[in-house]
Amino acid sequence: MKKKIPTLIKVLVLVIIMLFLLFPIYWMLITSFKTNMEAYLYPPSFFPKNFVLDGFINLFTQNNEFFVYYFNNFLVSFISAILTCFVAIFAGYSIARFNTRWSKIFVAILLSSQMFPIISRMISLYSMMSKMGIINTRSGLILAIVAAQIPFCCLLLSSFFVNIPKEIEEAATVDGASRNTILFKLLTPLVTPGILAVGIYAFLMTWDDYLHAATLIQSDNLRTLSVGISLRYLGELSYDWSLINSISVIGTLPMVLVFFFFQKYMVKGLVAGAVKG
Repeated sequence: MKKKIPTLIKVLVLVIIMLFLLFPIYWMLITSFKTNMEAYLYPPSFFPKNFVLDGFINLFTQNNEFFVYYFNNFLVSFISAILTCFVAIFAGYSIARFNTRWSKIFVAILLSSQMFPIISRMISLYSMMSKMGIINTRSGLILAIVAAQIPFCCLLLSSFFVNIPKEIEEAATVDGASRNTILFKLLTPLVTPGILAVGIYAFLMTWDDYLHAATLIQSDNLRTLSVGISLRYLGELSYDWSLINSISVIGTLPMVLVFFFFQKYMVKGLVAGAVKG
């Protein structure tokens, strides 16, 4: 009996933590099915008195801007994930295989870049991109986001390349394979879990990005979902909480689906990289 008490305490603590973390999601979900009047009730109702779909109906019939933001968000996230994986393959392989003084300096630069918050480099980033003429463009936003994600993704993927035996490459070289052939046809399939982990991480981080999009995009037709919601649907005096939470539910679905279908690859990739590295 005495041995079961610590276990019960641990379970109770974990349940409390999970309830604390999941309650905002629950509140978002039930509010999306409330009327706007009920959403303002005090004390609040923890379960909708009447399930209504007014928020979702208004979203799909009266708010065409939402789909523009949604498309922009998906496009930017998808392209950013592809570019991040492409760069991480080359950089991760070079970090793992070329042990020179310059590679150590390169790793030190990547690590040091992770020490500073994104907001600390936004002024210089805006100035540089303004001189290049890519402010208020999707391509500029994508490049800025990819640059912010590359350090972590490169270091993550390098841990997978490090643990592939060099004898495999040496045997392929003896058979006449070029370095590009070895990298793309031999090694890349072996680090697929790591590439998937990098791609999913990049997609989820870009989907949830606010700071880059708010700083670098001014045109309404180019805004991503998080910025579009905050500027168009959040008023100064009152909020349509039913509509806002309906938008939040629809906006959260891609992240939930991506993580649901690819969670084993992502967890496998992150854990394997941490253990092997």
